[in-house]
Amino acid sequence: MPWRECSVMEERLRFVARLLDGEGMSEVCREFGISRKTGYKIFDRYREEGLEALCDRSRRPVRYANQLPDRIERLIVESKREKPHWGARKIRELLVRKLAGDVRIPARSTVHAVLDRHGLVSQARKRNRANKAVGTELSQAVRPNDLWCADFKGEFRLGDGRYCYPLTVTDQASRYLLACEALESTKEAPVIEAFVRLFKDSGLPAAIRSD
Repeated sequence: MPWRECSVMEERLRFVARLLDGEGMSEVCREFGISRKTGYKIFDRYREEGLEALCDRSRRPVRYANQLPDRIERLIVESKREKPHWGARKIRELLVRKLAGDVRIPARSTVHAVLDRHGLVSQARKRNRANKAVGTELSQAVRPNDLWCADFKGEFRLGDGRYCYPLTVTDQASRYLLACEALESTKEAPVIEAFVRLFKDSGLPAAIRSD
């Protein structure tokens, strides 16, 4: 079946969520009625640009990596020099705390590219990235409520300048979207409140998987 016209972004969000949960590209594309080429294009855009990539292409801004403001690049470099042991992930978290609501925050891969360009990525870190460890196989749920999968699907800026952080929770067995909460931040308190409401509505799962 083609994308449902009533909510293209919602369908794309469901599509990406299932891939992030570990399902194969071929299987998910077949169920959504799209080609693997289209599926990879959507997923690659999401990984590069976050939730905004799931909107129609015509409404999205120019790729952020091509117009990274000098102010942001300087802040990335200065943060690394102040905290030499920090990697791209921690530096991006610092940017979110300092700048969220003022500018669009670059992806972790963009932060890493800036550090690498300025010679601030150690050879040991590069080797570690090249030789990734192999993790254990993820368990698979058999029945609904065996396993929930929770994750923040990036962030995007609202019309009033504030940022929105979508928290999604899906049931691994049924692929049902249990919750999609639009939060103002990734802080602990609103996340706990969202899960308390969800537990009251849907009960407790046997386990929850998150990053």
